[in-house]
Amino acid sequence: MKDLPENFDERRLVHALPRFGIDPVAVEHAPVGFGDHHWTVTGADGRRWFATVSDLEHKEHCGKGAQAALAGLRRAMDTAAALREDEALDFVVAPVRATDGATVLPLDGRYALSVFPLVAGRSGEFGQELPAEQREQVLDLLAELHGSAPPSTVPAIAPAPPGHGRLAAVLSEPPAGWRGGPFADPARRLLTGNAAALRARIAEFDRLAEEVGGRGTEPVVTHGEPHPGNLLFGAEGCLLVDWDTVGLAPPERDLSVLSTDPAALTRYTERTGHVPDPAALALYTLRWELADAAELLGRLSAPHARTPGIETVWREFVGVIGRLANPELRP
Repeated sequence: MKDLPENFDERRLVHALPRFGIDPVAVEHAPVGFGDHHWTVTGADGRRWFATVSDLEHKEHCGKGAQAALAGLRRAMDTAAALREDEALDFVVAPVRATDGATVLPLDGRYALSVFPLVAGRSGEFGQELPAEQREQVLDLLAELHGSAPPSTVPAIAPAPPGHGRLAAVLSEPPAGWRGGPFADPARRLLTGNAAALRARIAEFDRLAEEVGGRGTEPVVTHGEPHPGNLLFGAEGCLLVDWDTVGLAPPERDLSVLSTDPAALTRYTERTGHVPDPAALALYTLRWELADAAELLGRLSAPHARTPGIETVWREFVGVIGRLANPELRP
C-alpha cells in the first residue's frame, strides 16, 4: 500500500525484527503492492529483507475476528514455507522463520509481521499480458506446484468468494447511505446503479459453481493469484511471491489468471495431462472479481479519509464493478 498503516507505530516492526535474527540498521517504508504494507530492511551483516505488515482487518477472514485472520495468515505462510523447505520448490519466495519457528508474528491486535528475503527481479502489473516465453515459464511453474504434495497446513478454498454473502445482501437491500468517508456514498451509488447486472453475475457464479462442483475434480495446491504483479523474473528464473491466498482448489483457480481459453494453456496439459475445464476457468475468473468487489466495498464503506491508498481502492472498485456489470469488457 502507498499509505502507512493506520495507527501503527513503526517501532513495533523494528523491535520485532531481532526475533527473526535480524539486527536492523536501516528500515525504509516501501509504498508498493496492494493490501499489505511493506518495508525494506538492511541488517548489520549487510543482508537485505522485505518486511510485510498485514492488516488483519482487511484479510479474507475479515468478519470472523482478528484471531481468525491471524490463524489464516499463519496457515498460508506455514504452507509457503513447507513448499520450499519440504517440497524443494525453489520458485516459492517463502517467509523466513523466527527463532521460535513462527512464520508470522503478531505486533498488536490488528497487525502482524512476516519477513522475506529481498529478491532481485523484474515484476509486472496485474492485468498485463505476458510474452509467450514468460507465459510458458509460469505454466511450467504451476504444473510443478499443482503436482506437489499438499502440506498439512494448506487450507481448502471454499467455492464462494470471500464476502459473497455480504455483497449479495447489500445488493438485495441497498443501504440508504454510508457515512464512512468521501468515497462511501459514491460507492453506494455505483452499486445501486448497477444492482441488476451485479445480481445477474452472482446468479451466474452460483450456476457455474454448481456445474463445476459436480465434476469432482481433484483439488491441488494453488497459489491463487499468479498474475504478473506476483511474479519475479531474474537470475533465478521465474519466482512466485505473495502466498497469502494459497489453498487447495481445482487447478483452474490459478490457470484462469493466465487465460480463460484452454487452447492458450496447452503447455500445462502437456506437462500434467489435465485439460482445463472452460466452465471452471469462467468460474474462477468471476470468483476473483466478486471477491475483489466485496473486499473493496468493505474498505470504502468503512471509516476512511482521502489518501493515495484509498483513491487507489476507489479506482479499483470502479474498474471491477464496470467489468462485472459489462461482461463484454472482461479481458
